[in-house]
Amino acid sequence: MKILVFNCGSSSLKYRVIKMPSGKELAGGEAQRVAPKTTEPSRIMHRFADKEEEIQVEMKNHEEAFLAVMALLEKSSDLAPDAIGHRLVHGGDIFSAPELIDEDVLKTLDSINGLAPLHNPPAVKLMKACLAERPEIPQIAVFDTAYHASMPKYASAYPISKKISARFSVRKYGFHGTSHQFVVEESCRLLGIPLDKFTAVSCHLGSGGASLCAVKNGKSVDNTMGFSPLQGLVMSTRCGDLDPSIVMRLLLEKGADADSVEKILNKESGVLGLSGISSDIRDVLSSIKNNPHGEGFALLKQAADIYLWRTRKYLGSYLAALGGADAVIFTDTIGESVPSVRWSLCAGMDIFGIVPDHDLNFGDGKLPLDFSSPKSAVKLLAVATNEEIAIAKKTFELMNSLGMPSRSVRKERSKK
Repeated sequence: MKILVFNCGSSSLKYRVIKMPSGKELAGGEAQRVAPKTTEPSRIMHRFADKEEEIQVEMKNHEEAFLAVMALLEKSSDLAPDAIGHRLVHGGDIFSAPELIDEDVLKTLDSINGLAPLHNPPAVKLMKACLAERPEIPQIAVFDTAYHASMPKYASAYPISKKISARFSVRKYGFHGTSHQFVVEESCRLLGIPLDKFTAVSCHLGSGGASLCAVKNGKSVDNTMGFSPLQGLVMSTRCGDLDPSIVMRLLLEKGADADSVEKILNKESGVLGLSGISSDIRDVLSSIKNNPHGEGFALLKQAADIYLWRTRKYLGSYLAALGGADAVIFTDTIGESVPSVRWSLCAGMDIFGIVPDHDLNFGDGKLPLDFSSPKSAVKLLAVATNEEIAIAKKTFELMNSLGMPSRSVRKERSKK
């Protein structure tokens, strides 16, 4: 069965065609500069048969981007998808598992767009376009929040009025669930530990968003992100944990409106706000290393220290709350490729049974990587995440459970 996976951004559309159950990628790419007018033309970077090409095509919205991608894929019968799997950031408290898309589901998704106003609306518009233009292709929505539906109430509830919580659906949802679940299951496979016996802290450290997930018996019991992806760690441009009175001060005393405060917290804070030079912690660390006596060194060093302190603090608190762990897993851009961050977070954590091996951590970097010392009671792993494979897997599983055959089988049946 061939699954077309879509990961929809506000002005982009990433896609991959994956053959299941093998997980082999058949094609992939990204529609770029969708909708907003830019100085460069909209285009599709398309990979197929070990070649990558750039196709310039006008795409005024995600519906046009979808049609342009499908036109590319349908040039080859080998790429015609049997189903489409969509990444949805937020499922609210309604969707806790992958869902077959129909008109009723789309209406429900519209009703919770306010929970993720930057991420969900373009994805929902894309699903509507898919349903209108290719109604014969089943669509499955896979939610980033679904993995965290197992969080206990004491971890997911905020200490505010129940009336307010109920009225505005206020609770901790957690995010990056698709990635966390993928690397947890992959780590179980690598270590030979049954999923329902596995306890770990998963560290999804991206160049943009980042979160830690506490995992008990294979299930998420807490995540550093909360009602929105803004809570938790210091991220590229997001502030992470913040005293709510700071927001009230900005609103009441500085005359800022809600939109400008949201922009400050989501787009002008984090590593960018702390460093003043870049939103990418790799740039900050590189500047510190290469120019230790340069102008602004103290500010950059402080930015890195705050980033690492917040992450290390959460790692320690999750290990304490779990009562120990089988593994600590590092993934996504920073977790996979910046050994100095892994070292800063793990060194000196002997009290939790964590002892990293310097040479393994700073070695060739091939993943998956076990960089734990023989003295370490906890396995330290760097595992490449693959959200597209995870989405394809969930789509494939739901298609099978619903008894929905592949396109080739459907065609054969229609002939009869």
